[in-house]
Amino acid sequence: MPLPLVTEYLFSMDITVGAPQMAGKGPDGHDLRIVPVTGGVVSGPALQGEVLGGTAADWLRVEADGTAHIDVRLTIKAASGGLVYVQYAGIRTGKPEVLARLGAGEAVDPSEYYFRTAMRFQTGAPELAWMNRIIGIGTGQRPPSGPRYDIYAVR
Repeated sequence: MPLPLVTEYLFSMDITVGAPQMAGKGPDGHDLRIVPVTGGVVSGPALQGEVLGGTAADWLRVEADGTAHIDVRLTIKAASGGLVYVQYAGIRTGKPEVLARLGAGEAVDPSEYYFRTAMRFQTGAPELAWMNRIIGIGTGQRPPSGPRYDIYAVR
């Protein structure tokens, strides 16, 4: 008998990004785009704070069909002052015409594409130590203002 997957909503994260650095095609045939994360806001019942820019980025690998393989590392500064290192990987994919609209910066209904992430957290802040012991799953969307994730703990 399979065990049920239980999740709990933790927070939403709205990220601002800068212009991508186009690194070109890698040996695996994917285009590599390094997208700087310039900031953001974290809000929800389990965590409030801000995304710190400067050393955060998405090392985005994009397939010929537009499917994006997300590889992000960033830091959240919680309202309590504690820092949380966040690393996540994910996939954003959909029909070619939908991905082209996203690529052009258009607002696209999130139901038209698939955007999911798996997150790990690391912190030394005692009040946030619970984050060291969970896996987060994010449902993403890509409005013109930048990525938005709703983050759930897998319990």
